[in-house]
Amino acid sequence: MTSAPPALAVTGSTGRLGGRIARRLAAAGVPQRLVVRDPARAPQLPGCSVATASYDDGPAVRAALTGLSTVLMVSAAEHPDRLAQHRTFVDAAADAGVEHLVYVSFVGAAPDATFTLARDHWATEEHIRSRGLPATFLRDSLYADFFPFLTGEDGVIRGPAGDGRVAAVAQDDVADVAVAVLRDPAAHAGATYDLTGPAALTLAEVAETITAVSGRPVSYTAETLEEAYASRAGYGEPRWQVDAWVSTYTAIAAGEMATVSTAVADLTGHPAQTLAEVLRTPPR
Repeated sequence: MTSAPPALAVTGSTGRLGGRIARRLAAAGVPQRLVVRDPARAPQLPGCSVATASYDDGPAVRAALTGLSTVLMVSAAEHPDRLAQHRTFVDAAADAGVEHLVYVSFVGAAPDATFTLARDHWATEEHIRSRGLPATFLRDSLYADFFPFLTGEDGVIRGPAGDGRVAAVAQDDVADVAVAVLRDPAAHAGATYDLTGPAALTLAEVAETITAVSGRPVSYTAETLEEAYASRAGYGEPRWQVDAWVSTYTAIAAGEMATVSTAVADLTGHPAQTLAEVLRTPPR
């Protein structure tokens, strides 16, 4: 007996979020096509085929998605041309006859969002709508998993976030939501979900939580905007990238990441993980 052909494609399976989603689908026996840039890096999972395509290669994307009804579109890596890449991918998906696109967006996506990359997510959502593709938008908050990496070697988190709050979400929780949507896409057509943790924390509270869990003293220092740009100037990154880094913090200061949603619990049946739980629990 041959296995059923895949009805869905998953992008980003070589990364942290897409890999989690692909592994969960495979464990549930859901056939899938993994669309990757480098097939040598594709995870070896049961019931999975592999197609090679980059987001900016429309013909390759169209070939990879032809015959599939549902596609998970994990947003592309940060890049100055990311929005153009997204539009190319969306156009190719529409031309391939994809019936439902699940797009990993960002909480607070808007044309005037403080976080510069959230503007690109909004523009991507608008392009998906303009192509008439039935879609579900998963608007993730900041990933709680990444907070330890924001800590400098001196144990200090620095940024111009003031006393603003962020309801950071666990990547495992986002993956669980994505799987629930991908397994029953019609039930979520047209929906936009804010995916957050269970509480909005200041970065001082984040630092306190990291300290409590890890035993390593961590603190938060609120920078001015000028200090933030100066402290990141030495990395040699282009201005758009530094703007993105700094505006992550200023968006927190502006209250644009303080949203707390029940979507994780509503869609998965389990509560969203707290930051302490994320820090204590190995990723799945």
